[in-house]
Amino acid sequence: MKPPSPPSLIVIVGPTASGKTAVVHALAEALPGHIINADSMQVYRYMDIGTAKPAQADREKYPYHLIDVVDPDEAFNAAMFLEMSGAVIEREVHSDSPVYVVGGTGLYVKILLGGLISGPGPDEQLRSKYKGLVEKYGKPWLYDLLRERDPAAAERIKPNDSVRIIRALEVLDLTGESITRKQADHAFRGTGSYRYLKIGIKTDRDALQQRIEKRVEQMIDLGLIGEVVNLMKMNYGADLKPMQSLGYRHMVRYIRGEWGLDEAVSSMKRDTWQYAKRQMTWFKKDGEIQWVEMDDLAGIRNRIEAFLRKERAKGEKP
Repeated sequence: MKPPSPPSLIVIVGPTASGKTAVVHALAEALPGHIINADSMQVYRYMDIGTAKPAQADREKYPYHLIDVVDPDEAFNAAMFLEMSGAVIEREVHSDSPVYVVGGTGLYVKILLGGLISGPGPDEQLRSKYKGLVEKYGKPWLYDLLRERDPAAAERIKPNDSVRIIRALEVLDLTGESITRKQADHAFRGTGSYRYLKIGIKTDRDALQQRIEKRVEQMIDLGLIGEVVNLMKMNYGADLKPMQSLGYRHMVRYIRGEWGLDEAVSSMKRDTWQYAKRQMTWFKKDGEIQWVEMDDLAGIRNRIEAFLRKERAKGEKP
């Protein structure tokens, strides 16, 4: 018996506010299929406006997955995304309809197509130890420790990125090897599990910045402040990771009286633009992405249809 063909995925990426959601909805009208969310913030319940989730009507119209899967005080990480998205693909791949993977979290897309590096799971005792050292001595001290123990990892990690510093030290303690060695050995080479087409939504920088500013203003108009107030009333504190994300941390400072509304909105616009630039830097390093203007829906659809025809032809060969 002929083995089943690997699943074919349509991956749509781009920086925040580039128009990915509008594109996938237009595509889903012409080429209906399941949509997997690859945005690290849209997985959280009760956080709708600040994460720019698709409207509820659209989520009922199109078959979305991996939206509203955990509460704000629950853990969610790349490994969980890999497991959950894989389960969705396994369920839905038997049909001829495409599976869209849409989002701006580049790491999630990367591990879905290439897998996680081979390494130890989290060690809470070690993490608590290093978090305690950060609280006692500060991030610069911990970064100096990493530079002393693992210079190669320190070169790749920013001095203020305590999460990655702690992970690098953790891997070193548990395996005796640098995390960079494990990443180089793995190199995120594809697992062969999926065939995929990557489409990047290309937007002029000035236009993107304007879209970001307009989106922030729309979030305020839609009730972002009330959403954050409600989260705080539900005892989701400002120290939680999701509450420290774009928009939420800004509104917390406004609600607490630390900032005026104009300052909070201005800072939110600035920080969102900085985040978008980091996303663009990440995606530009990926030579597999085919960049297409958001308005060129016909061009995007033609690329997808050509890809699907090619993959189906492969599957029909004896």
